[in-house]
Amino acid sequence: MEYPAPRRLAVAAASGVAVVAGTFLVAGFSPRWTVVALAQTLLLLMPDALLAAGIQGLGSAGQVLLVAGAAALATVAFGAVALLALRVGRRGGRERAETVFLVGAAQALAAFVLSVAPGAAAVGGLLGGATVALAGEAATGRVDRARRGVLRSAGAAAVAVAFAGAGPLARAVGGGSDADDAGEETSVDPTVERLLSVADDRSFDLAGAEPLVSESHYVVDKNAADPRVDPAAWSLRVTGEVREDLDLDLEAVTGRPAQHRFVTLRCVGDKLNGRKVDTALWTGVPIAGLLEEAGVDADGCCVMVRAADGYYQAFPLSALERGFLAYRMNGRPLPRGHGAPVRALIPGHWGEINVKWITEIEVLDEEATGYWEERGWHGTGPVATNAKLHHVETDDGRVEVGGHAYAGTRGVSAVEVSTDGGDTWTEAEVTERLPGPTPADADPDDPAVAAGEAADAWRGWRHEYEADAEHEVVVRAVERDGTVQSPEESDPFPSGASGWVSRTVDP
Repeated sequence: MEYPAPRRLAVAAASGVAVVAGTFLVAGFSPRWTVVALAQTLLLLMPDALLAAGIQGLGSAGQVLLVAGAAALATVAFGAVALLALRVGRRGGRERAETVFLVGAAQALAAFVLSVAPGAAAVGGLLGGATVALAGEAATGRVDRARRGVLRSAGAAAVAVAFAGAGPLARAVGGGSDADDAGEETSVDPTVERLLSVADDRSFDLAGAEPLVSESHYVVDKNAADPRVDPAAWSLRVTGEVREDLDLDLEAVTGRPAQHRFVTLRCVGDKLNGRKVDTALWTGVPIAGLLEEAGVDADGCCVMVRAADGYYQAFPLSALERGFLAYRMNGRPLPRGHGAPVRALIPGHWGEINVKWITEIEVLDEEATGYWEERGWHGTGPVATNAKLHHVETDDGRVEVGGHAYAGTRGVSAVEVSTDGGDTWTEAEVTERLPGPTPADADPDDPAVAAGEAADAWRGWRHEYEADAEHEVVVRAVERDGTVQSPEESDPFPSGASGWVSRTVDP
């Protein structure tokens, strides 16, 4: 008699795990890995309403859950392929070796269909077939040692996972540095060190709130895994309604006169008092020079910017004219997660406009819609003014509150705090503004390096007072021209969160 199905199911599951591990061993955590390819497919098929709910409700955790779910689904799929191949082999009366080959070949084909990565698919199929082979009669026959075969197949799957994890997985989780991704040195030049030191000196020391240059910058994009763009093969095209198309390699971009700029980015999916807003010191070149060189046609009204991961974003030409192409971040090579080797920074707009892994700037003669706009979001407009309340510290009746305020290129002139739920307001202490654009070849000892004002950067704030009872703290920002932030609240979807942030404090 044949052995019960559970043993063959166990062997098939182990084989599925081995295929997933094998494809990872070759592809790493990249779009070529079967699991990532499957996750990306699921993301594209997801209804827009469900996607919006996931972004708002789960945030960055949604991406992790998507990949985990895709891994489970891939394991089940490869296991099902193994069961089907075993059944075909048994019914055809094939020898065990033939059946094992059939399993491996079928799994390799399935992996290739999912990820279009021949090498990864071949290794995955090889490990999947080997796992079935080690199971012996537990999968293909009727002997009394079938239990040992199940254990052998499970062990093989575990070894495959461990072997895969020793390489690409370790780098994906954090074993590899940003510099490794970019393939460049990591030294920081003296001018950058001076600017970062100025930012540190101007920061408030507030527990729970980032300094003026964020220690951990948020990362958000549409990918289950970010693309790896070879800097040597990268190029940027300027096309469309221009007199002459441009095609620039990385050296042609980095060889231009560069600047260091402090720029703040806020994600359109950021919650009212969320943490998807950060600031960095970026090194790059103004986009205006490229547009002038290409010669923008008088009919040009809009721009479509495209990226290596298939992302695309449309916005007015006027917004791009103040834009920036960044290739370094805080003095170091631009990290893969932030768009290496080159990304766009568009002043005053939501983070989604700041296209990473940029490959093309197309000047259009009529309006178009971008990736997220086609999915119901409307983040192309200027970022909403927002004051965050991330720091609350109490000590025997003394209360200190603080955070950041950001208003895009409109700038923040003040932050007001109410400790009675909004009835009365007091102006908080705010940080000195971050310095303005600095030529990359500037003398770090020149006082002018710390001069000027960053056009698109947040300010920190803090306020200390006495309290002896529970109360509600409310904060709001005041823009440079005196406009007070609106109290009207809105959710992140579809146009970004806005409104006053409040918090109950018990001294």
